[in-house]
Amino acid sequence: MKKTISLLLLVLAATPLVCCGTGKSAPQKKEMGLQFYSMRDTLYRSKGNYLPIMQQVASWGYTTLEAAGYDNGKFYGSTPEEFKANAEKAGLKLISSHAGRGLSREELAAHDFTAAMEWWKTAIAAHKAAGMSYIVTAGIGVPETIADLQTYCDYFNEVGKACAAEGIKYGYHNHSHEFRRVEGKVMYDYMIEHTDPKYVLFEMDVYWANVGGAAPVNYFKRYPGRFKLLHIKDECTLGESGMVGFDAIFNHAEEAGLEHFIVEVECDPYPSVKESADYILNAPFVKASYAK
Repeated sequence: MKKTISLLLLVLAATPLVCCGTGKSAPQKKEMGLQFYSMRDTLYRSKGNYLPIMQQVASWGYTTLEAAGYDNGKFYGSTPEEFKANAEKAGLKLISSHAGRGLSREELAAHDFTAAMEWWKTAIAAHKAAGMSYIVTAGIGVPETIADLQTYCDYFNEVGKACAAEGIKYGYHNHSHEFRRVEGKVMYDYMIEHTDPKYVLFEMDVYWANVGGAAPVNYFKRYPGRFKLLHIKDECTLGESGMVGFDAIFNHAEEAGLEHFIVEVECDPYPSVKESADYILNAPFVKASYAK
């Protein structure tokens, strides 16, 4: 009997663990970001008590966070130091934040960024204090002329230089309208071609690119290395619509220049944020990390 039990223990020790009796291996832990905007309804109801929401997000497998609540030196009403401490308490790393300051008609016409760059001094200092590695402008409207679009490109180069001086990378996030034309030029292409790769990266939102009629992989091939961040998004839960080729996107991550990807959910966050995490964790084409 003792010999039989010993033999059984040896067999069990040599058998790989499976998850939940399904016969499937436990999903690999992955460096996976979430745009905190995905939890916007819950955040609104929390009235500033966002720590439990961070802890919930971490329990679903997310490891990094991109903020979208910067305002006047604070994040979701907290100082940069408080926001960073709360994220760390929840087991999350702050890597990025959406923040931006548009140009007025007068500033566009005069090509004058003076007031805007003063705004950016405060914003960059706050992001640095929060430990952010990236600041991303969430978007601009479609400029009326190529001259205005060029002014924005020059402006973004200046913002990128100011960020780089403080050890932060600066980027631009698209929606679908960037794939429209301005005086015959595709806005997104023009922005990529007229911003300095040393100072401006692109956070491609792959869902909005598809809505705009663009194929993300074609852009990775045309402009290799420019897409250091990706917003991984679908109509709702990742993989449900079938309209976004996530396998092809991740299989071309090296061409894109990918360093981090960030899941964003635009529909009701429950249960889509968790189900999207499960999709990534179980996707064989998504690596454990893309950090350089």
